[in-house]
Amino acid sequence: MFKQLVEYVQQLLILVRDVQQNREDMEELRQELQQTNALLLELSHKLEGLNDRERLEREKLALQLENMLLRFERLLPSAQESRKRR
Repeated sequence: MFKQLVEYVQQLLILVRDVQQNREDMEELRQELQQTNALLLELSHKLEGLNDRERLEREKLALQLENMLLRFERLLPSAQESRKRR
């Protein structure tokens, strides 16, 4: 009976040690998760900024193209001028 009690105490000590290790591991994982979340949030903000810059760049290019087309149209003779020349 004493031997069985010793085994139970040994098992209890092993379980206490394992529980403590699990608690430490869980805390470490929580910290890693917080760091990962912070990095993901930062990355998300950077992507939003990049998307905004890209959208503005596309708008700028579209306006430049429109401007070039309008300038080109001004250089072309009008339909009435073409008829007068014939």
